[in-house]
Amino acid sequence: MNEDMEKLISLQKLDSELAGFDQAIARCEADTVKRKQAIQAEQEKLAALKVKIELLTQKQQENQTEHEGANARMKESQNRMLLVQTSREHQALLKEIEDSKKLAKTTEERALQFIEQLEQLGRDAEELAGRCENEAAELAGAQQRNAKEIKRLNAAKKGIDGERAAYAKDVPQELMKRYDKLMLKREGLAVVAVKDSVCTGCHMTLPPQQVNEVIKGDKLNICPTCQRILYYETPAEDEAATPELEEAPLAE
Repeated sequence: MNEDMEKLISLQKLDSELAGFDQAIARCEADTVKRKQAIQAEQEKLAALKVKIELLTQKQQENQTEHEGANARMKESQNRMLLVQTSREHQALLKEIEDSKKLAKTTEERALQFIEQLEQLGRDAEELAGRCENEAAELAGAQQRNAKEIKRLNAAKKGIDGERAAYAKDVPQELMKRYDKLMLKREGLAVVAVKDSVCTGCHMTLPPQQVNEVIKGDKLNICPTCQRILYYETPAEDEAATPELEEAPLAE
């Protein structure tokens, strides 16, 4: 196989490995962000619940004031009944007493509803606060684990970066430019194998003559469909690249 082609294949393998590290780092970062967003959403719910409790408590106090006022007016009207001299005054006071009784009853019933609602909201707030506390503890642990994993991945990535630089230095400049351009245009896959006469990059069948040229490997071959650089991977290389894994025993 052409020496430059071998270097490009090695470069592609290293770049694919680097991309894998980047994806793993992104997953760690996304996990932390997702947990933070979940906690923020719960905290916003808790804040809204506290506002609701505060407003309802204010209404409860207003209702209590109204209830006390109704009872006070009823007693005052009852006391004035002892001093009335005309039937008209008597009827007017009876109406005042009846109205005050109705209002006192209404506000008393409303007071019970406020108590029930506030008790339920209090339980909801307590449960939500507990969830926020638990999720915050889980976040702290996840952040520590993710930071440790990202540090490990970056260290491994640094070693591969050095190896990649060594390969890239020996590749002709024009060929390296072409490779880098393909890496950008083809989602990080510039050099691909030909298997069963098919380009494994775009999965299109290649002309027989081109397949033969790829097998020879004495010149640069480009896929006519996706423009990726092609190489032939022998069955032995294929098996070595993807060894069979022993079946893991089931966990007890």
